[in-house]
Amino acid sequence: MSSNSTHYVAPTNTETVMVDQVRLSEKKSNLWIDAWRDLRRRPTFWVSVVLCAVIIVMAVVPTLFTSVGPSGAACDLSNSNGDASAGHPLGYNFLGCDIWSRLVHGTRTSMLVGVMATLISTVIGVIMGALAGFYGGFLDSLLSRVGDIFFTIPYIIAAVVVMSVLADYRNEFVLALAIGGFSWASTARIARAEVLRVKQADYVTASISIGLSRFRTMITHVLPNAMAPVIVVTTLSLGTAIVAESTLSFLGVGLGGSTVSWGADISQAQTQIRTAPLALFWPSLALTVTVLAFITLGELLRDAVDPKSRAQR
Repeated sequence: MSSNSTHYVAPTNTETVMVDQVRLSEKKSNLWIDAWRDLRRRPTFWVSVVLCAVIIVMAVVPTLFTSVGPSGAACDLSNSNGDASAGHPLGYNFLGCDIWSRLVHGTRTSMLVGVMATLISTVIGVIMGALAGFYGGFLDSLLSRVGDIFFTIPYIIAAVVVMSVLADYRNEFVLALAIGGFSWASTARIARAEVLRVKQADYVTASISIGLSRFRTMITHVLPNAMAPVIVVTTLSLGTAIVAESTLSFLGVGLGGSTVSWGADISQAQTQIRTAPLALFWPSLALTVTVLAFITLGELLRDAVDPKSRAQR
């Protein structure tokens, strides 16, 4: 090597350069926070929320919307199929009852039966689906076959049979049980599929490895992380349960008696469709708007909790 060769000497004043630095967002993020950020930018979400809130308030406190009774002494045959007047914005039905009052008070029946039927269906479906998906084996085969049997039974027809047999015991709970007791199979399928996905997670394996029982692991770790699709399906099921209640009342196997129901009002008004079409139109519109509001909310929730769906928009 030559004696006069030069050597490179690194400079002493070096500056620190951040290379490949990972910058994490300061905003917290999880499934529900991301879903909320997506939903709050959609006008349809707020419209459906407002409609659902009004319907719920109307069902809980009907006197905020009307002071007129829906039946009994409040009905006057002299007002049969009467037009709208002061204090009676929608007029009267064939029996002389205020249509607006019956719509308001009928909301309670539809919402009460719908909510109870949805809760019954969801509880049964989650239990059946979670046990089948988490434990697998023979229990999975047995519960899945039971679910298939119920899935093939049209729950409306089953509810008609139940309400006909229990004609002397008709009330909101029996009607909700007749609807929810036969409509849980779809919820069970969704719960089972989600539990099968979640139970493969590392934290489930770690929970079992440290000595936590399989049942407690399912309750504390698997189910909470598998409930997002179930909550969405529950919102959708509420709309279908309200339709089922009105259908049974329309067929004459609902609550009956003096109970105010949209389905019963539609059934009574169909015979007067030529002479008083509005008596049929208003309860039909109330049923349509209510079901549409809850189904729309459920559809929006389903899109919001699905990252693939959000990415496609």
